[in-house]
Amino acid sequence: MLIIRTEQKEDYAQVYHVIIEAFKSAKHSDGNEQDLVVKLRKSQSFVPELSLVAIVDNKIVGHILFTKAMINTTEVLALAPLSVLPEFQKQGIGQALIQEGHKIAQNLGYNYSIVLGDFSYYSKAGYVPASQYGIVPPFDVADENFMAISFDNNPQPLNGVIKYDDAFGIV
Repeated sequence: MLIIRTEQKEDYAQVYHVIIEAFKSAKHSDGNEQDLVVKLRKSQSFVPELSLVAIVDNKIVGHILFTKAMINTTEVLALAPLSVLPEFQKQGIGQALIQEGHKIAQNLGYNYSIVLGDFSYYSKAGYVPASQYGIVPPFDVADENFMAISFDNNPQPLNGVIKYDDAFGIV
């Protein structure tokens, strides 16, 4: 049975390992995703309720992190990273983590989440090219890989460049 809950401090070492393993064979990875999570936990952008773990048989098999970012004066969320152990991938765990994160984000009052990733994967969770909301990346990337979702039934275009936390190292 899959359990999704908020990450606890005692989970940190296990989560670090899950992230390393999940990104070992990833098509697009800089190999530092686990260190990014460590930095983000210490940042002003960290939202403890939006750092979630997926547990199967008392073992952490997945992790997702949403942190605060800004577009002009609007606070949004950045989904990064999403990690599932290779032997547990393609079982819906990543999508379950995304959906639970979205539910919590809405309850906390956030209206947008931004993600950089595979369109065929994230579109299943409702993400569309961020350009549809007037959201511009601060780096060069294909439109289909820079995505956003609005939790608002009547979303207003944000028309601006996203500013990620400094931990991302994006100038």
